[in-house]
Amino acid sequence: MARQQFTAEQQSVRVLKVGERVRHILSELLARQEVHDEIVSAANIAVTEVRLSPDLRNATAYVKPLLGMGEEEIIEALRKNTAYLQREVAKRLGLKFAPKLKFRADESFDEADRIERLLDDPKVARDLDGTDEV
Repeated sequence: MARQQFTAEQQSVRVLKVGERVRHILSELLARQEVHDEIVSAANIAVTEVRLSPDLRNATAYVKPLLGMGEEEIIEALRKNTAYLQREVAKRLGLKFAPKLKFRADESFDEADRIERLLDDPKVARDLDGTDEV
């Protein structure tokens, strides 16, 4: 059987859909505390995004521990349990190849806070106000 060819647009939509499915699977595994690790089980971890490579072979999961838990130790615990998580994702995803998982801390919330502080600065607020004082 000939391999099906996808257009660039169809391929990118497929990558996004599979990434979202992987995110849901990981979120479910973490919420149900199916990872047998004390650090991971004790923490509430949000999987904010999963980015896949165009060939669907590699996935980077961006995670954020809730309630101020230690981000570094949680990332390290997830990396130690990567084999189990990959196996579970492979079973539930149903693709020919399961993506290799990498875990990274999600820094988008920190960046949003930094931008919010910049916008709250009186100098910036004056510029955004629109009144020109000379």
